[in-house]
Amino acid sequence: MFKSAAQSGISAAMTTRIAAFYLFFPFPAFEASREPLRATLEAAGVKGTVLLAAEGVNGTIAASPEGIDTALAALRALPGAEALEAKFSEADENPFLRLKVRLKQEIVTMGVPGTDPNSLVGTYVTPEEWNALISDPDTVLIDTRNDYEYAIGTFEGAIDPETKTFREFPEWFRAFREKLEAEGRKPKIAMFCTGGIRCEKATSFVKAEGIEDVFHLKGGILKYLEDVPEEQSLWRGECFVFDERVSVKHDLTPGDYDMCHACKRPITEDDKMGNAYVPGVSCPHCIDEMTPDQKRRFAERQKQINLARKRGEAHMGPDAAAVAARRREEALEAKAREGQEATEAAKEDAGTEDA
Repeated sequence: MFKSAAQSGISAAMTTRIAAFYLFFPFPAFEASREPLRATLEAAGVKGTVLLAAEGVNGTIAASPEGIDTALAALRALPGAEALEAKFSEADENPFLRLKVRLKQEIVTMGVPGTDPNSLVGTYVTPEEWNALISDPDTVLIDTRNDYEYAIGTFEGAIDPETKTFREFPEWFRAFREKLEAEGRKPKIAMFCTGGIRCEKATSFVKAEGIEDVFHLKGGILKYLEDVPEEQSLWRGECFVFDERVSVKHDLTPGDYDMCHACKRPITEDDKMGNAYVPGVSCPHCIDEMTPDQKRRFAERQKQINLARKRGEAHMGPDAAAVAARRREEALEAKAREGQEATEAAKEDAGTEDA
């Protein structure tokens, strides 16, 4: 079970501490830094994923409190990363199976060369100031997340770009900008995402496109839900998160959605009542996307999970975090083998978005 630091109080007595982080900074030595960083984190018992690129670092890791302290000290020792901050939560057991330190072209993938939040980025707006900005009739509010995230919750009045992955955002925005220009409008642009990292890239891109008044929510939706009282909130619905909680409400309390462990989209109890839902195999969102071979393999995987549960094996036992982590990794590996580049990119682009 996940708990936010605010809900539980992080203490040395807890089993596992989880740290989510990102920082854009010029990092020319990212390739040479990989192995020393990996060795330090591994020695500290850290599991999870860390992405390194010339533009910075991004990751979500878990370990004992001492292990996390060691890991963050090592990350902040990277040249230029002294200002790295992390958001903490806790779990009964480590939700990750292994440690991965990967070299990437981007720490969050937009696919537009030259987009650099280190040199150009929008104006940060705190959760306390956000309501006034988005209530301004001269502000256009854009949700930079994917369509399935928007579908379960967003800010009042937000535009849905209807993107499947973050890579699609630049093309959508260019078409949207042409529409604004045709209407003779020059509004303020306000953008938001789950934890803030996608908006770093999105606002940098939008400003590079020539838009002057560009703003983004500091700390993302999660910080807003944590800091702004529900009675004052302009958020409607729940916020999708990339872990076994699936969604959260105000104060970051667990939401009401479950997850399709085949496609990783959020599903409702009503979704699970229909014929399209087969646990671990398909749901109404993905049943028409899956090939017969995928369905066969997912069914076999689910069969093995069910058998492991009956045997009472620890890695498939009652710990939801461990089960969810294993399912996510198995699904990602299977999709990678099949060459589903778009789906894999979406998961990697947003996999540590809770940072």
